[in-house]
Amino acid sequence: MANKVRNQPGAPVSGRKSSVQEPNPLDNIMAIYEKNKKAISTGTTIVLLLIVGYFAYTRLYKGPEEEKAATALFFPQQYFAADSLNLALNGDGKNAGFIKIGKKYSSTPAGNLSHYYEGLCYLKMGDYKKAITALKDFDGQGTSLGNMAQGVLGEAYMEDGQGAKAIDCFKKATDDKEDALVTPMYLYQLGLAYIAANNTNDAKAAFKRIRDEYPKSMQARDMDKELARLGELN
Repeated sequence: MANKVRNQPGAPVSGRKSSVQEPNPLDNIMAIYEKNKKAISTGTTIVLLLIVGYFAYTRLYKGPEEEKAATALFFPQQYFAADSLNLALNGDGKNAGFIKIGKKYSSTPAGNLSHYYEGLCYLKMGDYKKAITALKDFDGQGTSLGNMAQGVLGEAYMEDGQGAKAIDCFKKATDDKEDALVTPMYLYQLGLAYIAANNTNDAKAAFKRIRDEYPKSMQARDMDKELARLGELN
């Protein structure tokens, strides 16, 4: 949910309305156009109208739409935190769930994030095919959840018996060497997936990366044992 600004320098005081109305940039653009429209060429007119249209979309529609979506997302997030997965997915009759928010606000960041939560819910509920569909709908590019989402998708593929696709996802989830939390976690899952695929050498390589590159991670504590089971004693 969008945070409200409180007690910040220059922030409006709650309950008071300013007597000075801020200028509307859209009005300014239109005023300039009206004043000079006879001298403006057709091509310039088209460009100007495109600018006005984009500004109107972002200010008058997209902004409010994103705020509505972020507000709506708050309620199913609370149900998810309480492990009430059905209510988180489908809503409580008054507030929408992740499924509806993802469809209704598909063009917003909150709508996109709803797909990720939807996938997590289905994964916890054991419905792996629906989890895969929802997680594939989530666009993690440019977000902090990109690698994590790939890892979760890999888990869903693994549970669904699609080991090769799981391995591809785990590889993507571990491509950030600076992430000392997500990378070792899914390197371990990658190693297990390789073992399941009878690929011992690549499993050893994944476990060695955890041991050597992330010695302070939770997974590193068991790597010597895991490697010993695979015949690697060094």
